[in-house]
Amino acid sequence: MAKTKFAGVYSGRDGRFYFDVQLGVDTTTGKRIRKKSAKDADGQFFTSATAAHKEVVRLKAEYDRNSGHTAYALTYGVFMRQTYVPSYQTSVQPATFESRKQVLNTLINRFDEIELRKIDVRMVQDFKNWLMSRTGYSQSYSSMIFGNFRKTLDFAVEMNYLPSNISKRVKAVPKGRATVPYWTKAEFQAVLNQICIADYYEHLNFVMLYCYFMTGVRVNEGMALQWADVDFTHEQMRVTHMLVLKSKNNWERHNYTKTEAGLRTISLDQDTLEILRVWKKRQRNNGFGNPDDFIFSYDGNPMLKSTLMRIIKRYAKLANVHPIQGKGLRHSHASYLINEFNVSVLVLSKRLGHSSPEITLRHYAHMYVGADRELAKMMSGHIAFSTPPKTRVNFTGNQAVAPLKLRPQSLNVQKA
Repeated sequence: MAKTKFAGVYSGRDGRFYFDVQLGVDTTTGKRIRKKSAKDADGQFFTSATAAHKEVVRLKAEYDRNSGHTAYALTYGVFMRQTYVPSYQTSVQPATFESRKQVLNTLINRFDEIELRKIDVRMVQDFKNWLMSRTGYSQSYSSMIFGNFRKTLDFAVEMNYLPSNISKRVKAVPKGRATVPYWTKAEFQAVLNQICIADYYEHLNFVMLYCYFMTGVRVNEGMALQWADVDFTHEQMRVTHMLVLKSKNNWERHNYTKTEAGLRTISLDQDTLEILRVWKKRQRNNGFGNPDDFIFSYDGNPMLKSTLMRIIKRYAKLANVHPIQGKGLRHSHASYLINEFNVSVLVLSKRLGHSSPEITLRHYAHMYVGADRELAKMMSGHIAFSTPPKTRVNFTGNQAVAPLKLRPQSLNVQKA
């Protein structure tokens, strides 16, 4: 037998589908109540795994009603709190779960008291309309919430609480294109020119902005960097941790990044290395700078994301350039490498810690406009030809257009 995507549903060697499930325990005998069949209630063989799954759901619902169990009338809120959320929490990284708490609470608040089996297409469509028109959420955020709602019902199907996912009868919310503002090289230089590194705290601000712009690390990856991660001898920086923090004194440094591909080693340019050397020396004068000390710190504690935002806004205003988000520094790094050095997608993908070049293109393809300018210059005049003064074709059709009298040498091209 072979498993299917539905729990308790299998396909046999004869190509037929059947189910083999346990409904509960007989209170009289103490034996498990097991049902196994390749036919539905009408005695017809199942034509698909989905058909077998629907029969399993029907049997479980019937058993719940007859035995007085509450699973048949299970509400969405109870399902989420008792089944989905605990399962989801154990399947993702702690930082991901923390970031999704608000989304899960939004779903629970919306459908809390509604029975899972009574959620219909109209309710789903109303929820989608609410997300897109009355919440003030961006289209991408609304898309993410609606996508998570679909996943909860997928899990309900997997657990045999539902015969099918009703939300898939409603079109998903389009993600749209999220535009992340970034700084050009000129704008970044203007910002740096506003920072007085003679001041200890401003010196830290300078180092943070410079390193984020020149390495493209994610915000929480940069906050987690310690001096042990910088190899001055081999001119490299190891990105192997991310910082999850709620306050200045309540944080955790995890030995993983957003994705597995995020674990990477970045080559550092000489300017960045020198800036880090000077900052490390200054930290040591203030009692820090040891291998296990944070690079972006003035008192031994890591910096907050909100602090980075304030730093960006402060100096952007002084430089009279538009402010950006913390992740905008990552996009600025990508733009810098593409526009200044025409870096390949593969190199950029590795440096940014993407799992594939396709992801890099999805986010940064629009930045490659003009990247083939040098190629176009090399192509100019590369094709040689010399057209004959008279036609060599004997046309038999009805040509209504007079022939163009143009000398070959009048064309601005290379002659053979």
